[in-house]
Amino acid sequence: MTTFSFDGKEIVAAPGQSIGAALIAAGYRSWRTTRHAGAPRGVFCGIGICFDCLVVVNGRPNQRACLTEADAGDEVTPQEGTGHGR
Repeated sequence: MTTFSFDGKEIVAAPGQSIGAALIAAGYRSWRTTRHAGAPRGVFCGIGICFDCLVVVNGRPNQRACLTEADAGDEVTPQEGTGHGR
């Protein structure tokens, strides 16, 4: 098992598990907000076709949680809108 932080909380992930899968296993259902309405989003398709599961990983915005493997020590934060600020 490995751990990464999400919004300051420690999340446990199995080797090879995606960030999205680990967040769902930890009880999170949404971790991004849309840019116009601020609506919550999380995993929708789970295979990288949509962009609902975007997170910021180690300061890099727009990382698809469903495709990004959880690595020990990663700092993951929720993404607001486009992830690039205003």
